[in-house]
Amino acid sequence: MSREPTAIGAVTADLFASIERQQNKRTPRDLALIERGLEIAARRPEGDEVTFMHSTLCAVGMPRSKVEGDTFSRINGNAAIELRAGKLWNGKAMVKQPLPYGPIPRLILAYVSAYAVRENTPEIPFGDSANDALRLLGIEKSGQGFRMFRTQLQALAACQMTIGFTSGDIASTFDGSPVEQFDAWLPGKEGQRSLWPSRLILGRRFFETLRDHAVPIDLEALSALRSSALAMDVYLFLVQRLYRIGAPLTLNWWLLKDQFGQEYVGADALADFKKKFRKALAQALSVYPGANVEVVRGGVTFRKSAPAVDPVTAKRLRAA
Repeated sequence: MSREPTAIGAVTADLFASIERQQNKRTPRDLALIERGLEIAARRPEGDEVTFMHSTLCAVGMPRSKVEGDTFSRINGNAAIELRAGKLWNGKAMVKQPLPYGPIPRLILAYVSAYAVRENTPEIPFGDSANDALRLLGIEKSGQGFRMFRTQLQALAACQMTIGFTSGDIASTFDGSPVEQFDAWLPGKEGQRSLWPSRLILGRRFFETLRDHAVPIDLEALSALRSSALAMDVYLFLVQRLYRIGAPLTLNWWLLKDQFGQEYVGADALADFKKKFRKALAQALSVYPGANVEVVRGGVTFRKSAPAVDPVTAKRLRAA
């Protein structure tokens, strides 16, 4: 029987209650997310609250934690992504960058993609507008968050990306590297920080497919999940998938692990993944109150749900 979503989602409360019983506490962050969910349920995102994300990156996430080595790959059913660490010129030498990881690159891509889709341009200015990016993404202008923003932006700008997908009996591979060119201010300029971004230009193929396959996202909801890259990935998957579902879809825990938890290995891999995923799902559902999702025996059932962003609003925000 189909279950109707509530203002915050009965399944969200059930999940948090289950987690609370297991951990004997509900964290302040859990309570803050529930409160944020109630606020989100009472309004529809408009203007700067609406951002966009490439549909492939909603289905196949980037690294969630620091990667040892120069490559990262993830497969989700008929789609796959491979990232390779790159280098940036600092005015004197080519400097090797790490692979981007964690919540910050996801927020940066949300900001960059929103600008590209709204203005219909692959060229994203940062310079004077960098403070706007920091403000919208909720990042302080100093401290650890700021340093992580700069580091992850440089890592994202330098990395190379290959995307693969299967459609029918055709397997396609293309270079979808997100950034083609990265310009930064050199150290020594008055009032400028070392390699502070000036502008970046999206890769042609990435920009073209972004325009055709941009998924509208509630930026405040995504930002609220910034403490967990897994919760962000679950939220992006739900936003991209739920409004397109026909018949209810049930995924067992092994399939969910293949999609979201390939890094979990060992004898207790599935149990460890289930514990982390249930927590991340509860967090994601807290800020997507309209999601019609149910944890069932052996897995999770997903049902058609109202989109997180009103399609009319999203269409209006796209450049003509």
